[in-house]
Amino acid sequence: MNNLQSILLKEIPEFRELGHSFLRKEVTSGDFKKVSGGMGIYAHRGGTEFMARLRVPSGVISKGNFKIAYDFALKYNLKSVHLTTRQSIQLHGLSLDETCEVMEEGLKNDIYTRGAGGNFPRNVAMSPLSGVDPDEAFDVTPYAMKVNEHIINKIYAYKLPRKMKISISSSEVDQAHCTSTDIGFLAVKKDGKEFFRLFLGGGIGPNPALAIDYDELIEPKDILYHVEAITNLFINEGDYENRGKARIRYIVKRLGKDEFIKCYKKYLQEEKQRNNLDIVVVKQENHKTGIVTNVKSSRLFTQKQKGLYSIYFHPIGGKLTLDTMKLILDELDKTIDGEIRLTMTEGLYIRNLDGREAEIWLKLTDKLGGETKLEQSLSCIGAPICQIGIINSQSTLEAIIKLFRDNNFTKDVLPKVRISGCPNSCTLHEIGEIGFVGRLKKIDGQSRNMFELHANGAYAVAEARFGKNYGDLPQEKIPEFLYGLAKLLESSNETFSSWLEKNEEKFIELVGEYSL
Repeated sequence: MNNLQSILLKEIPEFRELGHSFLRKEVTSGDFKKVSGGMGIYAHRGGTEFMARLRVPSGVISKGNFKIAYDFALKYNLKSVHLTTRQSIQLHGLSLDETCEVMEEGLKNDIYTRGAGGNFPRNVAMSPLSGVDPDEAFDVTPYAMKVNEHIINKIYAYKLPRKMKISISSSEVDQAHCTSTDIGFLAVKKDGKEFFRLFLGGGIGPNPALAIDYDELIEPKDILYHVEAITNLFINEGDYENRGKARIRYIVKRLGKDEFIKCYKKYLQEEKQRNNLDIVVVKQENHKTGIVTNVKSSRLFTQKQKGLYSIYFHPIGGKLTLDTMKLILDELDKTIDGEIRLTMTEGLYIRNLDGREAEIWLKLTDKLGGETKLEQSLSCIGAPICQIGIINSQSTLEAIIKLFRDNNFTKDVLPKVRISGCPNSCTLHEIGEIGFVGRLKKIDGQSRNMFELHANGAYAVAEARFGKNYGDLPQEKIPEFLYGLAKLLESSNETFSSWLEKNEEKFIELVGEYSL
């Protein structure tokens, strides 16, 4: 056991004592959360059960650690685990003592919960197909892993105003969402040389903001200087008094773009003078022999390595059952050099498959998860589990899928839908093609469960934008609204985005049909 693990193990008894004080109602929910979030533990609504969030560095999870997550869930009689939109794994429905056991056992196996919530740098997001994507500038995996290692080595020491998010994307598709995060690194090539394009001060949630573009490219070896620069800027310039404005995007707003970049460069220069953080990475070559397949599937992706493939698996609502986890583990035993990467869409890729293996995996996972984009929609855990959740987002997604299945509507015409149970935007509804955010609204003197509809958001670098707010729809009308939209798209034979561009008035009319 290393020194870091020893330090973190020593924190757990004190946390256990605080947790039991909370259960005895000697400590308020707010005071408990101030500590528990930083431990990666959150109380469910009601305060008797808890969630533990396992950090999975940039979604890169070994078979061994996937098995440990499965064993945790099995040991504590959980029906499923929840895959998050930041490439982590959540265990819901634990007792307080069970969360402490998870932390302790996790540390012994290099699995951390520390800093997975609270005012800490969160899991570093990364393009899940990095290293195998034919369109990527270069594989960013080794750089992402270096940043994760740098952060976790001092995770207990951070004193940030609030959370901070880092993203690293390997192509302009920007699957890690560099353009809407606190600091984002986008892989690019110039004159045959590898660089990162840098984005600063973006963020999702209340008062979202797109990141500003840094005015020069940076060398990949310098990535840790920039991580430290934004961290130190946040510590020194951030708002510790007003939690609602304690994010980096508010510093950008206060200073303005030019002054913010000037300020950032000051912290960057200081860091380069103070520390030696140059990194050297060893790039791994894939020597697996490929076998071409002629099978077609929307879940099958051709890797840049000839004859190799990745398949996407999306458990409905991000809830990965234990039976399916066991199925995945058993098949991985038979797959040469297969690997798992968690995504920011509550799913996972099985990568590095030859054509024969890809066919087996597609058949194995057929109809165990979402086959259409609609069934691959995102939902936060929502009420009644989440303390701040307003609407039950999971039941809403289930009702949507049930209506489509009941009507035998299997055409893949709708995009993925992002359903957030509250304005915290755990599914990043603002940058989705269709996004819903839960809220309560007084109608005729009664409080009604409503979803605010956002549409036409995008996160790819060339077209990054937040969706437009098209008003409120009652929770119970969401499935019918989406079914009506699907019928319109079916007859048009267009994608939603292209159809909306030409038919916004029809879209507004459809929204009106289901509004109160």
